[in-house]
Amino acid sequence: MKARWIKHTLQFKTPGGTSRGILTTKESWFLILESPLKKGIGECGLLKGLSCDPITDYEDVLDAICSNINTGIFPDPEEFIAYPSIRMGLEMAYRSYNAEDPMVLYPSDFTSGKKQLPINGLIWMGSVDFMQQQIEAKLNEGYTCIKMKIGTMDFQQEFQLLKALRDRFSEDRLTLRVDANGAYSLDQAQHVLEALSKINVHSIEQPIAAGQSDAMAQLCAHTPVPIALDEALIGWNSPEEKAALLDQIRPQYIILKPSLLGGFAAAEEWIDLAKKNNIGWWVTSALESNIGLNAIAQWTAILQANGPQGLGTGSLYTNNFSGPLTLKNGYIRHANAPKWEIPF
Repeated sequence: MKARWIKHTLQFKTPGGTSRGILTTKESWFLILESPLKKGIGECGLLKGLSCDPITDYEDVLDAICSNINTGIFPDPEEFIAYPSIRMGLEMAYRSYNAEDPMVLYPSDFTSGKKQLPINGLIWMGSVDFMQQQIEAKLNEGYTCIKMKIGTMDFQQEFQLLKALRDRFSEDRLTLRVDANGAYSLDQAQHVLEALSKINVHSIEQPIAAGQSDAMAQLCAHTPVPIALDEALIGWNSPEEKAALLDQIRPQYIILKPSLLGGFAAAEEWIDLAKKNNIGWWVTSALESNIGLNAIAQWTAILQANGPQGLGTGSLYTNNFSGPLTLKNGYIRHANAPKWEIPF
């Protein structure tokens, strides 16, 4: 087996607005394992400004991994706890290399095309008109769960968009989720939660910034709207740390992004703890290319995850990799065609 890596910069079709800024590009690094008869690919989906991976020596670490593999030393993904996205990429590459088909990491009814996964329609931040256009497009595409990013506009404008949706569609016809990306102070968050409760919002992701465990615990204990932890999970690596965090905050939900949490095995530790504590969960991609999204969707399918997942990001880019993942009527599915087109 020989190993190498390449970097690929994904270009957004339309800039993606969040409370952390505007996204126009997304970098990913791909670990490629090859032998005369086999190949494996793993995506290291670093998300700058959110991933906790050190950046200064990131490519040096990838060089060292490839050098070791090329001399017959196979690093354990567990060695890279400090680099969650690299840990994820290495785990994915190993599984891909050892699979019968390198793009079918978790065979199931999903990969055979017999099962599809419900997903939410993501609404990026922007002007009111831009957000309304996105909402109408998602409704026309058949989505029954809308997730809207909030936290940069005046909240009353965002609230009116959500209220107008609720006035058109009852809770049993359209699920509304919001993602604040940590935009609010504790006082602001309490006001936002109270307002959202009046229109039956399903949940709010990360109403206040990560690193405020006491304040988040206070919110979760008294919230009128279920709270989902997202960024707050990043950087908690050992099972003991994870258990302590959930025991302190006791959220209603957690959001699993394997590239930010250290891979599939690490994310499954969160799931086990959530189940023990009666905490709900779902899976969300972290803006990976279709290569990473493919692996995450397959993994999600074997978990028997409930409800809409956050796996609709593959269509965001102008230069993504073509493959059999398709989005239709609010579902992601793995079709028989087209075949994967990966130029490396």
